[in-house]
Amino acid sequence: MPKVTQQHMDARRKQILDAARRCFLRDGFHSTSMQDLFAESGLSAGAVYRHFTSKDEMILAIAEENMRDVLDITVAVAANRRGRSMGAVMAELLDVIRVKSAEEGVAGLAVLVWGEAMRNRSLARKLDDLMGGMRANLVTLVRDHQERGGLPANATAEGIASTMLSVLPGYILQVALLDPAVVAEVPDAVRALWPGPAGER
Repeated sequence: MPKVTQQHMDARRKQILDAARRCFLRDGFHSTSMQDLFAESGLSAGAVYRHFTSKDEMILAIAEENMRDVLDITVAVAANRRGRSMGAVMAELLDVIRVKSAEEGVAGLAVLVWGEAMRNRSLARKLDDLMGGMRANLVTLVRDHQERGGLPANATAEGIASTMLSVLPGYILQVALLDPAVVAEVPDAVRALWPGPAGER
């Protein structure tokens, strides 16, 4: 029997998760059965269970992937933060969410995940870990901007970072539920609210 390559395994996993996203967005988490997922993916039960032992595992995987791009951006910007205003950082995060939502329904899935996290402790812990990583990177950025006069020093870096993170759920909710035109100007507004010192973009 030929050896199954990692590339093949990764492609199968992506096929399953793409099918799960479509099902979850269409029918919700609880109305989607494993049989629905088998049919949507075009794979056998055995092929799906080889990658995920339950629907909850798929939900966790999707939740993690939904936030990975946002987390990766905060890591990249934290590593190369000179010359970037906090408004530019936040606007970039919002732009990624908008694009990923148009392509993959990220905003709608995020709203579903938040609701599920209220009853699923494993999912709630995963979201807490991911948000903790984003918050830590933003705290680093905020401190740097405070030292250079780009943000006020009379509030803690932790408090400012948490406030900035609070913008994300409201934006995601509006992207999921409203006409895109309603939030089209939000990234520019964020840049204007947190412009940083003169010369920063």
